[in-house]
Amino acid sequence: MAGATYFFTVNLADRRSTVLVDQVGALRNAVRKVRAVRPFHVDAWVVMPEHMHAMWTLPEGDADYAGRWRAIKTAFSKSIPQGRGVWQKRYWEHMIRDDRDYAAHFDYIHLNPYKHGLVRNVRDWPYSSFHRMVAAGVYSPDWLCDDVDMNVGEAKG
Repeated sequence: MAGATYFFTVNLADRRSTVLVDQVGALRNAVRKVRAVRPFHVDAWVVMPEHMHAMWTLPEGDADYAGRWRAIKTAFSKSIPQGRGVWQKRYWEHMIRDDRDYAAHFDYIHLNPYKHGLVRNVRDWPYSSFHRMVAAGVYSPDWLCDDVDMNVGEAKG
């Protein structure tokens, strides 16, 4: 649907790989390159070692998220030593239906490193739009932190 917001899960072919975080600079460049030609708003994004989740809002009158993903995957693949065969051919996409759906997917993206046991505190995962959301006042820096007692807001001893 043109101008809609979508949630995506995009996986590497080798689910044991860490190329997305190992080559996160190349991924960022690929996204920048595509957005310069085919704009979209990044609502949220998290890059994990072998998969990533993103939520985008497309411009009014534009529904071509598939072309954007194809261009991002191609640009990334061409820029890294592993090259071809990096990605799973398909990805999962879900059109956001309402504010509640948006909030659930938004939080899911940001809690993903914690959920996968990569960090004890969401703020410690560097490859996430979480940091931008803290700066914008959307999240507290201590959102989903194991080292903070959420009842009193003080660090555990």
